[in-house]
Amino acid sequence: MTPVLELVNATVVKGGVTILHSLNLTISDREHTAIVGPNGSGKSTLVKLLTHHDYPWPPDDDEPPPVKVYGNDRWDVMELRAQLGVISADMHHRFVVGNSAGNLRAEDVVVSGLFATHGFLRPGQLNARTRGLAREALARVDAAHLADKMMDEMSTGEARRVLIARALVTKPRALVLDEPTSGLDVVSRYRFLEQVEKVGRAGTTLIFVTHHVEEIVPAVERVILLKDGRVAFDGAKRDMLTDAKLSDVFGAPVRVSQHDDRYFAQA
Repeated sequence: MTPVLELVNATVVKGGVTILHSLNLTISDREHTAIVGPNGSGKSTLVKLLTHHDYPWPPDDDEPPPVKVYGNDRWDVMELRAQLGVISADMHHRFVVGNSAGNLRAEDVVVSGLFATHGFLRPGQLNARTRGLAREALARVDAAHLADKMMDEMSTGEARRVLIARALVTKPRALVLDEPTSGLDVVSRYRFLEQVEKVGRAGTTLIFVTHHVEEIVPAVERVILLKDGRVAFDGAKRDMLTDAKLSDVFGAPVRVSQHDDRYFAQA
């Protein structure tokens, strides 16, 4: 199968500062992966490379493209968004806190995922077909009962579940989760991650980007540890989530514990 992501000597420089240093990595289709590292390690920039919101340093003429998503180094952004669903705390803020999108019903927000808008729809975009797709996506994450509820009347956990449905409405091949449980309480976080695990088990590739080890769902098999814009360690989850490796990456003593098939870290 064509890999979700291929990076070949990918370097990102902003304001004269190198954020990512010659990254080389491949994430295969259906290879559920967590990218873990402290703030400032380059995680957010890596997400932006994947979603084409950032671009790497241009290669020389005789060098391969530094970034490929599903085998292509050039994408129409709308087409790419149909392949990659994205969920983040920042997106939650945009839809629920930051503007009048909070006055929209959940169904409208999910429909907006078909057109890559922030909740607002042009005449004709909300019709029987798009409503059906939205309700199907909401049902997939056990949120069909929220279809007619206003976003600003929901709990944080309910709103985050609607955003999963929005990300899934295009039936993407991969789901990118960037610090996805920020702002959720313990119960809401558990329920959210339970839904994400279900999505991964159904065949959508999961890519977690986080500094919280407890966010890594059991379906994740591989962990990439970033440090100072470089891949410090990369391998099977059980071999990466250790006291020694996490202490190295975070620059302070970290203790890792495991309960059933979940991992937890404590400084």
